[in-house]
Amino acid sequence: MTREPDHGGSPLPAIPAGTEHRGEPRASGVTLEPVLTGYTIDAFLNGGFFLVQPSDAGHRAGMDALLLAATVPDNAQGTLADLGAGAGAAGLAAITRLPALNVVLIERAPEMAACARQSLALQENAHLSGRTQILEADVALHGNQRRAAGLLDYAYDYVIMNPPFNTGRDRKTPDPLKAQAHAMETDDLFERWLRTAGAILKPGGQVSIIARPESLSDILAALGKRFGGVEITPVCPRLGDDAIRILVTAIKGSRARMSLRGQILIHDGSGNGFTTRMSDLNNGRRGLSRRVKTRPSK
Repeated sequence: MTREPDHGGSPLPAIPAGTEHRGEPRASGVTLEPVLTGYTIDAFLNGGFFLVQPSDAGHRAGMDALLLAATVPDNAQGTLADLGAGAGAAGLAAITRLPALNVVLIERAPEMAACARQSLALQENAHLSGRTQILEADVALHGNQRRAAGLLDYAYDYVIMNPPFNTGRDRKTPDPLKAQAHAMETDDLFERWLRTAGAILKPGGQVSIIARPESLSDILAALGKRFGGVEITPVCPRLGDDAIRILVTAIKGSRARMSLRGQILIHDGSGNGFTTRMSDLNNGRRGLSRRVKTRPSK
């Protein structure tokens, strides 16, 4: 299903035509010279797409978004929902790699949704704009309120999410926009977000989450009977290190058993270079394959 891009809402100041983008690309993305006060245009996937982001406020996308995008399977087609999309890094990374996939970037903060709109207006992203829609909505809404906000039942083939991961015990940032992206507002955050994922996914659709390891018990409880075939992949800085992130994927309505997958190592040896696998995932050259594959119903 092809969706027309949504460029409405509260826009940022217009980006001047003919702006020159400079900088040396690297694996995860490179910050280019600011074209607006307080904003940068950043290149991801070696120039596969470009993202307008706040330079000194809010959440700036990086490795987490690209690893989350890699959980969408290599043969994915249909429509992907990126819950809490921010400026849209994860969703845009997924459809850059997957030409048969469309995305809806779902974000409640008007400032971040405006960044996504400006990103789609860039000439460099013209190949993605016709496959992307932006929806300003709170993913924690329930029932009729959720549907009224545009999050419709059984509308998506895939859902990805990078929910806020700081708890009330963590030190809070003074930046309110960043705090909104990073800090949990309720103790049942994963229950709320995964309830929405379960409602908007088609039967057989896949949900993907990136989170801190200490959130695993809450994630499993929230997946509950809605999802099965849960696969958990630890992400570790180096061999022998504890995981700093987990990638969790699950299939709506599946009865397959849960499995713990082999770890992803970020760095090779004591240096800062990426492992081959991490570099491939981080640059959109491959996806993170699942053991249990269930295709969404049509």
